[in-house]
Order: sequence, then structure tokens, then C-alpha cells
Amino acid sequence: MSKDKNPRRVADNEAMAKLRMLRTSPQKLNLVAAMIRGKKVDKALTDLTFSKKRIALDVKKCLQSAIANAENNHNLDVDELVVAEAYVGKNLTMKRGRPRARGRFGKIIKPFSEITIKVRQVEEQA
Repeated sequence: MSKDKNPRRVADNEAMAKLRMLRTSPQKLNLVAAMIRGKKVDKALTDLTFSKKRIALDVKKCLQSAIANAENNHNLDVDELVVAEAYVGKNLTMKRGRPRARGRFGKIIKPFSEITIKVRQVEEQA
């Protein structure tokens, strides 16, 4: 009499992680996501570690979470993982303001974004 189990959102050889409420614009976050797309996970972690972008540390944390999900929840081999997808979305925007000259009001927009990283196990051709 119980409900059926929810189907998996990703394929059997994939795992994913999502990080929300990152305090940066989606455009800046997408530059970091594009840097790791399609790379092997160890190379992607190295690139994120030595990147000069501030948000790269948060993206690295999300990638490590996706790797841990693949290893612990889906029994995938970490050495064969590749960053299959890394896409960015908008989140909320805080609207702030600052008084300007002659009674005007300067709008300050503080955007938030989110990132989703999918890792896929691919067998290496020898």
C-alpha cells in the first residue's frame, strides 16, 4: 500500500550535485563552469584549486559533492569520472539602493545563482 519509489533523475552511470544561493551573478559563475565542462574530475579539481576566481572554491565544493555521491550512493569508479554537465541558473536577486545627487536613487542589484554538476563514468579505451 506504499507509494512507488521515485525514478532516478540521472542515468545509472551518472551522479549529480546542486549548489544553491551562491552570491555571484550567473554570468560570472558560468565562466567557472565552462572551465571544467568535459574534463576528467581530477583535472577539473586541480583547475578549480588554482583558479583566481573567488567563486571557484564553491564550485570545487559542489564538484567534490558530486564525486562523493557517485562513489558512495551509486558505486561508480572515481578514476573514470568525467564532468558531463555543469550548468548555471538564476536564483533570487536582492534589490538595494543608494541615495544619489538631486534626490535620485541609485539601484544596486545583488544577484544570486545556482550550479548543477553531473559527473559520468566513462570507460577508458586502451
